[in-house]
Amino acid sequence: MKALIIDDEAKARNLLRVLVTENCPRIKMVLQADSLMGGVDIIKNEAPNIVFLDIEMPRHSGLEILDFISREVSNFEIIFTTAYRKYALEAFQLSAIDYLLKPVGPEQVKNAVDRAIAFIGKSTLYDKLENLKVFLEEKRFDKIALPVSDGIEFVSFNDIIMLKADSMYTTFHIKGHKEMVVSKPLKHFVQPLQKVPSFYRPHRSFMINLVHLRKYVKSDGGYIEMDEQLTASISRDNKEEFMKIIQNI
Repeated sequence: MKALIIDDEAKARNLLRVLVTENCPRIKMVLQADSLMGGVDIIKNEAPNIVFLDIEMPRHSGLEILDFISREVSNFEIIFTTAYRKYALEAFQLSAIDYLLKPVGPEQVKNAVDRAIAFIGKSTLYDKLENLKVFLEEKRFDKIALPVSDGIEFVSFNDIIMLKADSMYTTFHIKGHKEMVVSKPLKHFVQPLQKVPSFYRPHRSFMINLVHLRKYVKSDGGYIEMDEQLTASISRDNKEEFMKIIQNI
């Protein structure tokens, strides 16, 4: 497999090259470019499997890559790198796009590459990047990208009834009696979804969409009824807050 590192800083490129070489044995070749346009040329000529792409570069941001490649050549996985937390990292999570915060370490690189390799040949990079671009530029992102066995499925926030934790997995209950099990823990989705006004976490094992709320039941210690006969637990500490929220709906 080939990897490409696009970063205008030579020191950052060389550090990442060493980390990839030492920790990712399936990567047999590591290419480098010091600009987005130089990287685009390598993508077209060498067809790397994984691209590490710095966001902040002179002349062109890494986020502009879609302006220079076509859907036909976007058959690689991308891992953004950035030293700036100003970027809405929840946007990357919602788009199912991986990122590394500089300075990066060996474990971060290994995990990111393993995730990228798992999606090679299944993903829809062009669609993920388009949705990420919309979110960052217009703040109107209304879907979440969920990794599934054959790629990525984009699900509207309004269609999600609730999320339920199951150890290191999360079950998404989708409108139409549909379930999707994602191999990420619930905490992975909490931060980005809490920024969506209709989502609320009544219990450490549940996150619900208030759009689909049906009833609060006081018996049996209290629990929440959702659409499609689903129920969610509510912790004792959250009951007062939850009652205030539903009184204002």
